[in-house]
Formats: sequence, structure tokens, C-alpha cells
Amino acid sequence: MKELQHLNKYFFKYKYHLLLGIIITIVARIFLLFTPRFVREIFKVVEDYKAGKISEIAIVKSELLEDIFYIIGAAVIAGIFTFLMRQTIINMSRYIEYDLKNEIYQQYQRLSLNFYKKNRTGDLMNRISEDVGRVRMYAGPAIMYSINTITLFIIALVYMYSEAPKLTLYTVIPLPILSVAIYKLSKEIHKRSTTVQVYLSKLSTFTQESFSGISVIKAYGIEPQTSKNFESLSEGSKDKQLALVRIQALFFPMMVLLIGISNLIVIYIGGMQYINGEIESLGTIAEFIIYVNMLTWPVATVGWVTSIIQQAEASQKRINEFLDIQPEIKNTVETPSHITGDIAFKNVSFTYDDTNIEALKNVTFDIKHGETLAIIGKTGSGKSTILDLIGRLYDCNSGEISIDNTAINKLNLYSLRDSIGYVPQDAFLFSDSIKNNIMFGKEDATEEEVIQAAKQAQVHKNIVKFAQGYNTVLGERGITLSGGQKQRVSIARAIIKDPKILLFDDCLSAVDTETEEKILSNLYKIANGKTTIIVSHRVSSAKNADKIIVLDNGKIIQEGTHNSLINKEGYYKTLYLKQLSEKEIS
Repeated sequence: MKELQHLNKYFFKYKYHLLLGIIITIVARIFLLFTPRFVREIFKVVEDYKAGKISEIAIVKSELLEDIFYIIGAAVIAGIFTFLMRQTIINMSRYIEYDLKNEIYQQYQRLSLNFYKKNRTGDLMNRISEDVGRVRMYAGPAIMYSINTITLFIIALVYMYSEAPKLTLYTVIPLPILSVAIYKLSKEIHKRSTTVQVYLSKLSTFTQESFSGISVIKAYGIEPQTSKNFESLSEGSKDKQLALVRIQALFFPMMVLLIGISNLIVIYIGGMQYINGEIESLGTIAEFIIYVNMLTWPVATVGWVTSIIQQAEASQKRINEFLDIQPEIKNTVETPSHITGDIAFKNVSFTYDDTNIEALKNVTFDIKHGETLAIIGKTGSGKSTILDLIGRLYDCNSGEISIDNTAINKLNLYSLRDSIGYVPQDAFLFSDSIKNNIMFGKEDATEEEVIQAAKQAQVHKNIVKFAQGYNTVLGERGITLSGGQKQRVSIARAIIKDPKILLFDDCLSAVDTETEEKILSNLYKIANGKTTIIVSHRVSSAKNADKIIVLDNGKIIQEGTHNSLINKEGYYKTLYLKQLSEKEIS
């Protein structure tokens, strides 16, 4: 139960729902337990008539009808309160489920980019859906039936003991046996529940990756192999589920057996006591049989509730593993920061934790507000890493990054990121309309601003050709659009924000040279007064920048302007001549 202590704050938050639910449960059980006592009274009336204590049949009928009326009335009232019990406690569990999902999602939002490199999307989705669902079963049904069972047992045993103490003691003999059996089985259920959840995460991860990469699977014709791998995972999951079900299946037969034994004890011991005159009426035996059978479902739910608790604890443990993680990137300044856009790197080095690749080695450069910096280099030279460090997606291992002469980790994180317009190399678009994807950069943007941004990104003409225009809903990850169109919509999303800093990570690689020239022409107009960094493999994207740096293996090997760099031997001149000849040939 240690892992489930995380939910205590929610129980405190909804304490009035819980307390009201407990009170309603107790009242419902009290009215339900009136039935056996009225049944005993019915037997007593019949016995009194047979013994001659009541002479008129009319009186018998009247008392029988009165007792039947009380039984029906008690059942109706118990039913109403049982309904209200579910409305309070089950509703509380839904509120807790809502809050817990939001807590997990907010934690996912806070966690650093490095976290997502180490964890799979399918597993993260499983923890916020399947695992939270199992925890809700603990916060609702498990608590409700536990209160119900405890209340029923206490009240029933008090009633039973007050009527026939000796018979009550014989009746509860099977209960200690039941308790020991539950303890033994619970440990095994907990173990198997954890294994089941692990397999569910594997299945979720595999299916999510398969659906996301379906085009690659089809292109390589590996559908049969993918299906075989899925079948293998499904088979493993099925085996673990069946192993759990087998152990759970022992509960109900065992409980029904023990309740049956209690009934036999009541009939035999009660019968002997009636013969010996220790109990005065057969109605007491009937009352005890009803009590025992009323306890059948609560006792049966002990196993079910125990199973729910064990599964919930296993799930909450998996959830806590993520909730306990502290973000690597923390906002250390609560006051909003004003960003102008002067950026300076001083002896900055950075190594990725997951691969141990040293992406940057003692990199030093600076760029003033309103200037444009172009970064050229081979794949894997560290270009994108510089942009990630400016947005504080990572913190550098050594050296210092400053913005406006303030160390980047001394700035308000949200102010910093709000001042940046970022266009990633792999343009990611949401399954929403094109308009909303562009407005993602500025939620309160007008339609005119959306169209203007699209025109500046040279994608307006493409959008208006769609039947729904800007209201065209994109497929997952923007699959409706071509690679170049996705990049241009991503550029429109960045520039509509009108940020102080613009970061373009090789975002023109999928467009033709003519379109690239038009976009760059617009970008340089838009970038006036803004700090702009352009990462590219093309010299054409970098030639008009105020400053160019060339990276190789994480180090700056050249820096200067376009004119200065093409007039000296080195990587930049070689790349320029190569791309110039390719352009002439084409």
C-alpha cells in the first residue's frame, strides 16, 4: 500500500465526497439488515399461531402483511441509499482519475527532452491510460465495496451475536481460513499484475510505432514479419494475463465453499440448539441463513477488491516512477525576463547522455541583436545542438551560454522560450486544421495574420488549392502535406509569433532552390530587428547572413562572412564550388 499513499492528497481533497459516501453506505447496510429480523418475526408469528398463542387467522395475516411491508420498505430505502453511495464514491474516483491524469500530463510537459529519448511513447501512453484506469478502480469500487463489506460485517455480527452468541461463533469459523488464503493469494496477484502491465506497455509501444511507421513497413514489404512480431508479443501478453486470471479464479470458488460450509454449520448447530431449547424459534435459524448469504457477496468481493488493490499498487508504482523524476531543465527564475536577443557562447561543450556523443567542443561565438548567423557543417557536426542549447532543451556540460549578457539558466525559462520562434529540421504538424497549426505559434492570431504568415512562408498558394483551404484537417504528423509544404507551414507557425529570436534548423531542405530564394528573401525582411540563426547544408541559405560559422565534429573550423570564406581555402569554399557546379549542371 506504500505506493498508493500518493493518492492520499486526492482523498483529502474530496474528503466530503468520501465521508458522505461512508455515511450513506452505513445507512444503506442498516436498512438492508432489517430484512432478516423481519423474516424471523414472520416465523415467530407462524409458530405462535401453531402453538395457539394467537387464535385468530386475521391477526396472523395482518402481522404477516405488516412484516412484508417493512421488508419491502427497508429494501427500497436500502436501494435508494445504495444508488446514492455509488453517486458519491464512484464520482469521487472519476474526479481523482481526472486529477491524476492531469498531474501525469503536466509532469510529462515538465520533463526534459532527454527523458523522451530514454522512454517510448507507447509506454508513456499506457501509464496515463491503462495504469490510471486501474488506480481509479482502487479509488472507487475497491473503497466502496470495502466500506460496504466492513459495515455489513460489523452490523450483521452484532445482530447475530445479540440473538445467538454460540451459533454466531460457529458461523464465523471459516473466516480466519479465508483471511490467510487471501493474504497468500494477494502476494502472487501483485507479482503477476506487475508483469501484465509491463507487457501491456510493450504492446502499446509496438503498435504505436507500427502505426506511425506504416509507410516504411509497407515500402519494405515487411507486413508479415511485423504481424509475426506482434503475434509473439500478444502471445506473451496473453500468457501473462491467463496466469493472472488463473490465480484470481481461485478466490470465488474458495469463498463460495466457505460460505456454504457456514450455511451447513448454521443449519446443523442451529437445529441442535433449537432441539435442545437453546434458541426459541426456527426463525432465528432462518435469520442466520439470510445473514450468512447476505455476507456471501461481500466476502466474495474481498478477493476481487484485494486483486484490484494489488493491480492498482503495481500501476501506481509505475506512475510514481515518472512522477518522482525531477526535470533536468528547471526554471530557476520566477520573475519574467525581458529578452532582446544578444546571444553569446563561451567555450561551450556538450555531450548527449543517451549516446555519450560529444556534440560540441569548446564552441565560442556571439551574435548581436538584429544580426543573422548561419551555421554550416556536415551531418552530426553539432549544428542542431546549438539551437537546442539556445532554447534550453538541454543545458551545456561546460562553458557558458548567455543572452543579453545574462547566463541562460538565470533567465525565466518560459520567457526565454516564448521569445523564440523555432523551426525544427523534422517539421512536426498536429492532426488539426492547417489554420490551427499555424496559429499554434500565436493562439490569438487573426485570419489575416495567418494568411500573411503563410504567404511569407510561400505556402499560401498551396493551401488555397485544397478543397477546405486553411480549414483542411491534416493527417497524423501532417501526412496530408508534402515534405516541403510541411516545412513551410512550420516556418509560418514560427514567424507569426513575431519572436525576438528566430531559429531555423535546416528547414528548407525539402523545397526547391527557387522557392528557397523566395522564402529566404521574405525571411530576411521578417528578421529585420530580430536575432536569426539559420542552420543549413546549403550555401545559398547562408550567403546573406551577417556571420557564418562552419562546424566539423563539434568544433568551429571556420567563421566569417560569405565573401571572406569563399576567398580562403577550406570547407566552406569547397562546398560553395560544389553546389555552384551542381546548380549549373541542373
